[in-house]
Formats: sequence, structure tokens, C-alpha cells
Amino acid sequence: AADRREEVERYLKLLELNKKVKIKDNKLSTTSLSTGQRKRLALLLSYLDDKPFYVFDEWAASQDPYYKEVFYRTLLPEMRAKGKTLLVITHDEKYFDGADKFIMLQDGKKLDLDSHEDLLAIYYKGISA
Repeated sequence: AADRREEVERYLKLLELNKKVKIKDNKLSTTSLSTGQRKRLALLLSYLDDKPFYVFDEWAASQDPYYKEVFYRTLLPEMRAKGKTLLVITHDEKYFDGADKFIMLQDGKKLDLDSHEDLLAIYYKGISA
């Protein structure tokens, strides 16, 4: 239980929620938060739920750059290291490199991709078209 509490405190601090939210007796001290803070708190609660499979559909799209970095470069790698299966949907090419596999849809059809480079080439071609 002490390890879990330390983990919760670490993530509250990482997501900069530690000055706003406390968790005592498995209850939140407040949910009176900004939209971005509520989204980060929901992410934390989802993470703590410890499921084997997660779907994040453009989770970081409305987050500040710092929280995008935390999400893609810290939280997702830690979840993968714990054996979690992650389906992450994003249009942010800066983070494509964090994926094990890529699936790209164009006009409702799945494109065949062999590498991160293939994905970026198709992505940038589509943007410039």
C-alpha cells in the first residue's frame, strides 16, 4: 500500500496536480479543476486502474507541450514496460517514433507501412497535398 501511495504521489506531481488534488481513503479531495487538469486526473485514474489494455484517442491533442512530453515520453513507456497493450491515436508526428507498430488510414483504407520512415513519408506527403 505504501508503494502504491508513493506511485500516486509521483504521478500527481508529474502531472502537476499535487497542489490541487489529494487522495485520501481512495477519495479525491476535489474535482474542481480546469478542463486540462480534469483530463490529466482522468489519465492518472485510468493508469491506476491497472488494466491490461488502454485506448488513448488524441489524449494529448489539447494538452500543453510539457504534458504531451510527459504522456508520450514518460507515461506511455512506463505502461509498456509494465506489459500494458496501448492503442494510441495521434496526428502528432513528433511522437510517432514511440510506437511499436503503425496503422495509417487514408480515405477509410489501411495503408501498408513497413517502417517509421514509411509512415512519415506518407504523412508528410498527405499534408503537402
